Amino acid sequence: MEKYKNDDPWGHSKTYPMFQDVHVMILVGFGFLMTFLKRYGLSAVGLNFMISAISFQWAILVNGFFHLKYSTIFVDLNSLLGADFTAATVLISFGAVLGKTTPTQLILMTMIEIPLFAINEVIGRSYLGAIDMGDSMFVHTFGAYYGLALSLMLFRRDVSTEKEGSSHVSDIFAMIGTLFLWMYWPSFNAGAAPGDDQHRGVINTYVSLIACVVTSFALSSLLHKEKKFDMVHIQNSTLAGGVAVGTAADLMIHPWGAVLVGMIAGTISVLGYVYLTPFLASHLRIHDTCGVHNLHGMPGVLAGIIGCVAAALATESTYGPSLYEIFPDRAPPVDTADLERLQRLLPDLEAGSGRSASSQAGNQILALIITLVISIAGGLATGLILRLKPFASLKTDDLYEDSKYWVLEECEEEEYEGHHKSSVTIPMNTAADNGASK
Repeated sequence: MEKYKNDDPWGHSKTYPMFQDVHVMILVGFGFLMTFLKRYGLSAVGLNFMISAISFQWAILVNGFFHLKYSTIFVDLNSLLGADFTAATVLISFGAVLGKTTPTQLILMTMIEIPLFAINEVIGRSYLGAIDMGDSMFVHTFGAYYGLALSLMLFRRDVSTEKEGSSHVSDIFAMIGTLFLWMYWPSFNAGAAPGDDQHRGVINTYVSLIACVVTSFALSSLLHKEKKFDMVHIQNSTLAGGVAVGTAADLMIHPWGAVLVGMIAGTISVLGYVYLTPFLASHLRIHDTCGVHNLHGMPGVLAGIIGCVAAALATESTYGPSLYEIFPDRAPPVDTADLERLQRLLPDLEAGSGRSASSQAGNQILALIITLVISIAGGLATGLILRLKPFASLKTDDLYEDSKYWVLEECEEEEYEGHHKSSVTIPMNTAADNGASK
C-alpha cells in the first residue's frame, strides 16, 4: 500500500521490527483482550487466530489489487504490514458481535468487510489526500461502526444471558491482551512513518496512552458507588488514548497536546461504558459485546477531528519542507518557483496541487464522514446477508459458549458448570432497565 514506505528498498531493516510489534497486537493483544467472557475464552483466542489468518491472505490480495504496480500484486513486508492493519479492522468488528455469531458468519463477514475497507481507504488517501498515520479513521472508526451496524442487524432479545459475564481468571487473561496492546501501540501508530515523523509518532502515542491510563483509573473509581476500579474500564478505556491520537500521531501536536488527547479519550471511553453502552442496547437495539464503540468508535471520531485541527494549523514555518512530505497535496504545482526551491532541499519531492491548509482540513473531515457512511452501510448490508437461512444463528444456549464448537476436556466441562461470578449484563428486554456491561 502506498502509505507503507521507508528508505530501505527491500523494506526489511526498518519495517520488520514494527511489523512484528503489530503482529503481536493482532494475535496476542486482540485475542486475549476478548477472553473476558468466562465461558468463551477458547473461542475468543481461537476464532481471533482464524479470522486473522483469513484476513492476512485476503487483505494481501485485495489491497494489492487496489495498489497494482506494473499490473502486478507485489508482496513484501510493506504489504504484510498493510494486511495486519486490515486484519485489525475486522477484529474490531468481531468484538461488537463477540459470542453471538458462528464461525461461518465470521468468515463471511471478513470476506465482505475487507473489500469495503480497501475501497474506503483508497477514497480517503488517494482521492481526498487525507492523512491518517495511525489509521484511527480508516481502521478503528471503520471497524467499530461496521461492527455496530452489523450488531444492530443481528439483534435478538435473548442475546444477554448469564454467560455474558466474567470471572476472576478470565479478567486476568483479558488484562494480558490489554498490556500487550498498550505496550505495542506506538508501533501501530508510527510503524509506517518515515524518519522524524516516526519519532514524533512514538512519543505522541506514548504520552497520550499514559495520560489516558491515569484518567481512566481516576474516573472509573469516581463513578463507582463504592469508589472501586471497574475492570471493564481498565481493560479497554486505558487504550483509548492510542486510538484518539492516531490520525495526528506524526504531527507536531506537542506533549501537552498528546496529554490532552489522552485525557479526553479516557474520559469519553469510561463515560461511554457507564452510560452509553446500556443506552444503545436498551433503546437502539445495538448490543456491543466488547464495547468497541467506546474503545475504537468514539476515540476514532475524536482522532479524525484532532487530525482536522492539526492539518489546519500545519504551516511550513512549523514543519519546514517536510510539511509537503506529510501532506503531499499541499506541495506546489509543477513548474513553479516554490516547487523548484523545495526540490533543491528535497530532491524526491513530487509536485502537488498547492492545496491550502483549510482545504486539507476539510478533506480530513470529509474522509471521516465517508468512512462512517461506508462502514455503517456495509455493516447493515452484511447483517442482512448473515441473517439468511443458510447462515443459521446460534441458539440462546450456545451464546458466549465454547462447547458449541470446541472440544473441552472433562475437567474443564466440570469447571464450566461450577461457580463463576457473573458481571452485570446489558438489559435487552425493557427500555426501563439500565446497567453496566462488558
